[in-house]
Amino acid sequence: MVSVNAVIGLGAIALGMVLTPGPNMIYLISRSVTQGRRAGLISLAGVGAGFLVYLTATAAGIAALFAVVPAVYTAIKIAGAVYLLWLAWKTVRPGGQSAFAPSELPVDPPRRLFSMGLLTSLLNPKIAILYVSLLPQFIDPARGDVAAQGLVLGLTQIVIALSVNGMIVLSAGAIAGFLGRRPLWTRVQRYLMGAALAVFALRIATDRSRAMITT
Repeated sequence: MVSVNAVIGLGAIALGMVLTPGPNMIYLISRSVTQGRRAGLISLAGVGAGFLVYLTATAAGIAALFAVVPAVYTAIKIAGAVYLLWLAWKTVRPGGQSAFAPSELPVDPPRRLFSMGLLTSLLNPKIAILYVSLLPQFIDPARGDVAAQGLVLGLTQIVIALSVNGMIVLSAGAIAGFLGRRPLWTRVQRYLMGAALAVFALRIATDRSRAMITT
């Protein structure tokens, strides 16, 4: 079975990633601020479904595919890094917007909220990189059932991500109101968000590790 150290290590990475502003956070905040907590929670359910899709794909051996075809693995990492750098630029450029000051969105029915949350999660490069590159590195074939280890690690990430994002959904309105009354805080938050995205993108681009075969 998976080791405690592996669970703690993967959990720490998952926490750091979910606290780094990205597509999931921005979408959930936008929905929560413009349409209310219920809409944010329905969207969060869609995001969680996206996590399950990645977990299932990983268990099916997608990590092994990337290890066997390094060029594809490298292309995914570079594309993810470029995407995060683009998000960072959008955040800090003149006229850029804070995640907690989103544009007004049209009111969507529950089914669309869920499906958009799912799509946002599936297209999130941070989550793709976590499952394709990082999670397999915490699996030790010598400790037994590889699929069971992957399941435990994946569920650890999902619990952490949903818990943190759930708190963000429930508090998004209050945070947006606080920042709305304090323009300086909004500017600081925007630059911190952009810097975090840029640092994460550079770490991905300069990482020379390779996906590990876990079967």
